[in-house]
Amino acid sequence: MTQSTLAPAAAVRRVRPSRALSFLVVAVLLAFLLVFFVLPVVWLLLAPSKTAGEVVRDNPLSFGSFHQIGAAWHHLFAFQDGAMLTWLKNSAIYSGGSLVLTLAVSVPAGYALALTKFRGRKTLLVITLVTMIMPQATLVLPVFLELNRFHLIGTVWSVILPFSFYPFGVYLVYIYFGSSLPRDLLSAARIDGCTEWQLFSRIALPLAKPVIGLVAFFSFVGNWNNFFLPYLVLPNSNEFPVQVGLNQLLTSTPSFNPVAGAGLNITIPELALAIVIAILPVLVLFLFSQRTLVSGMLAGSTKE
Repeated sequence: MTQSTLAPAAAVRRVRPSRALSFLVVAVLLAFLLVFFVLPVVWLLLAPSKTAGEVVRDNPLSFGSFHQIGAAWHHLFAFQDGAMLTWLKNSAIYSGGSLVLTLAVSVPAGYALALTKFRGRKTLLVITLVTMIMPQATLVLPVFLELNRFHLIGTVWSVILPFSFYPFGVYLVYIYFGSSLPRDLLSAARIDGCTEWQLFSRIALPLAKPVIGLVAFFSFVGNWNNFFLPYLVLPNSNEFPVQVGLNQLLTSTPSFNPVAGAGLNITIPELALAIVIAILPVLVLFLFSQRTLVSGMLAGSTKE
């Protein structure tokens, strides 16, 4: 009887150290997340409220004044006669135009790879997968030479067309249609006389809204944040997207380039405000599409 009462107590003593270790690991991870991810974001949000000197001297996490935010806003949008607005408009055009083409190509391509049989299907799928895992920088040179061959350098299409090639979107749609679309439903529709186009447009496409939303989100975010390709193919400042424009702002900041930034009102607060403005469209899109993103990520996880 004594042994049976002591056994649970010994088990509790054995469990407590493991719980304490788990708590310690979680605390260390949270502290790491706070220091390297949360604090930089908080600093970025507070920096536009200070002057350049206050950013260096004052507490990094202190708030300055709303007046300084207004001054930073005025300086930023007065830079090169409102270049910031032009860059934001260009980013919207490039990202929106390529998004339309991405969906027009990726969804039918993923459907065809998943549900149709044709010669070279497996080869095309392998090429899509290989291209998907390749770093984007490896394709910049051949894409640049191709665009130059067709005299597209410096035009809107030099950005939109390469952005529209999105193999990851094709693969997501392929996984969804290959695992979640009921084959019996398609067979019944064929018996009822539906053509292949009707199967795709009236049955497959409405059922694929979650994964289409997922592809649209990833495509838009990737295009909005892309820097390297637009930096190479767009020579003029009035054609830059906002990410390339931020690089020009950086080179116009005296803290980073004392020669080029001399006499300009672009300092660290203006640069921080420009970064916040540049990420706002993606943030708003994420906040309003969370349900669609969750549905898209779960799409294909189960099979009927």
